[in-house]
Amino acid sequence: MNIHIHHQCPDYGSYRAACVKSLFNVAAGNEFQLEAVLPIEEPGWQIGLVVGPSGSGKSSIGQALARAGFAMHQPGGWPEDAPIIDAIAPQGGWQAVTGALSAVGLGGVPAWLRPYGVLSMGERFRAELARIVSERPERVVIDEFTSVVDRQVAKAGACAFAKAWRRGQGQVVLLSCHYDIAPWVQPDWLFDTASGQLARGRLQRPGIALEIRQTGWEWWPYFAPHHYLNLPHMIAATCYVGFVDGAPVAHLAVSTRSRHEARACRLVIMPEWQGVGVGLRFLNSVCDLWRRGENRYGRPMPTLFHTSHPGLAAALRRHPAWCQVSAMLHGGNKARSRASIERSRAKRGDMGGATGYGGHFRAVQGFRYLGESPKEGCV
Repeated sequence: MNIHIHHQCPDYGSYRAACVKSLFNVAAGNEFQLEAVLPIEEPGWQIGLVVGPSGSGKSSIGQALARAGFAMHQPGGWPEDAPIIDAIAPQGGWQAVTGALSAVGLGGVPAWLRPYGVLSMGERFRAELARIVSERPERVVIDEFTSVVDRQVAKAGACAFAKAWRRGQGQVVLLSCHYDIAPWVQPDWLFDTASGQLARGRLQRPGIALEIRQTGWEWWPYFAPHHYLNLPHMIAATCYVGFVDGAPVAHLAVSTRSRHEARACRLVIMPEWQGVGVGLRFLNSVCDLWRRGENRYGRPMPTLFHTSHPGLAAALRRHPAWCQVSAMLHGGNKARSRASIERSRAKRGDMGGATGYGGHFRAVQGFRYLGESPKEGCV
């Protein structure tokens, strides 16, 4: 598609305008022209990126694409009295929505239960991406892509969106003034409005050097606000924290379930690093340490991990190193729990009442880490 952009306004001749023309040797500033050749008619591409400085014609290219049949994504329009889990694709399945939210890196469950208006700028950015992935327009243009978020959120969000978009059909053109997202998006083609050059082929995505340190609970207060449960520390647990360039990005605690099996909990990935693959890589690395016997017991142990997060459960089911071993739709027997608590209190001479735990709906799924070997340990 050949796009010719020609904008024109009056050539003003005021005293100040004349002074500026004379001082900077500018004959006129009332015209802007840009020629762009974009391969949108060619088959096989899914993501295009138009990048360049402000005022270089990106939005004008977007308007030209809209006239050619692309939908222009309009941010906003979110209800003020409904959480984003209800506002995204209200006619679709809620599990598809949670999958889209997780896919674009908005994996924090509490954020799903809040209206769009109270979210942070980074959360709003990812919520918009989740809505686009859920609605899945055939052809769409997204202007000012990553313009309102910090650069780490921008790169992680761009990477997460690109991976989620490529899982389905449709074509998207992203317009951005930030060049740093290009290798994270890995577009099929890139047009630079500053140089007028078109580049084809995916760029190499930068690697992420993840350092894993064995720690105590001293780092947990940093991660606790992003964990969906408020529970005491695990008994006799060893904690692990993942760092990228010295910044803490991931947390996991591992304790023993028996003499022959470990149990991992308290997995937290900081929001600005969700969606780029750091979480699963970190979890696998720690569990592999225990599988090889690199723990304080010096004994090889498989690791059991439970989650109710639909996105994480789906990722573990797909991964060859993990085997699903259980699935519960609700908590334990509340009456049995109450009777057990009452017996324990009676032994201590405490005759106070007990309420018991369990009976609530919570689809918890259990997985065992077996390494890269076949899943012969599934039960």
